[in-house]
Amino acid sequence: MMKMNGSMMKNHMCQDENGTINHSLGCAIHEVGHNLVFGHKYGKANRLYSIFINLPMGLPIAISYRKYHQAHHRWLGHEDGDADMPLLFEVKLFTHPISRFIWLIIHPIFYAFRPFIKHPLPLTLWEIINFIIQIIFDIIIWYYFGIWTLAYFIIGTLLGLGLHPLSGHFISEHYLFADQQATHSYYGIGNYLMYNLGYHVEHHDFPYIAYTKLPKLKMIANEYYDQLPYHKSLCKVLWDFVFAPNNGPQAHCVTSQDLSKPEIYKNQYLSSNLLKCTNATLRTSKSGQIKKPEIKKKE
Repeated sequence: MMKMNGSMMKNHMCQDENGTINHSLGCAIHEVGHNLVFGHKYGKANRLYSIFINLPMGLPIAISYRKYHQAHHRWLGHEDGDADMPLLFEVKLFTHPISRFIWLIIHPIFYAFRPFIKHPLPLTLWEIINFIIQIIFDIIIWYYFGIWTLAYFIIGTLLGLGLHPLSGHFISEHYLFADQQATHSYYGIGNYLMYNLGYHVEHHDFPYIAYTKLPKLKMIANEYYDQLPYHKSLCKVLWDFVFAPNNGPQAHCVTSQDLSKPEIYKNQYLSSNLLKCTNATLRTSKSGQIKKPEIKKKE
């Protein structure tokens, strides 16, 4: 009985404590990825700091995330350019509530490898530096503290970015709910742990405003943001993602704008809260059929 309690305690610490810490570190990497710590003049300092923040997570993700996240902002909702868009096989496979629940558990794997499948970009020197420093750190942890300490870091990252309450923001940000808006904000207490990443419509409209200023931005421009639908609970987001009809990986708005013409995309959708399903076809997996997005021309 004591062994069982000890095992349960370890699982609790790994998911609730280390998972929360590592998820918060991931949100910090997002903030640094926008050069919002040292400013745009000091890109190297921002990169080095993101690599430092990355160390307790056990996996070298900081620089690659930075690279592909920039593409996410530029190609929001594009099937090829936006690495946050689920792959077609995800849409086809994870349609039942049970499979959606499994998808939430293994989501970190899709999130990590999806960019390299959808729209791979050339490997950079900074990614190599990130990898080398992380491996050296992991070896030191393994040598001095044992394999289980290293496993604690890595498993905490996988749990923190997988089936964890804070991971609801992965769903709340760009998955469609009843209102069919492509980007949503979340204004709950989880923002204290996520560097206000819940202010997501505001963030996409002004990606170079620091997280400390986003609540003030919403207050100043309240006539634009107060009228938009938003989420109050990340746990409810996860629940609805699994059990609500027509939800799951398929519930994502898409656009098929030509990757070679970013200026057209930029002119057509001037801000994240304007990219709605009225302008792009919603993915659907009914009867196993995937509809290709068709952009409606503006009249």
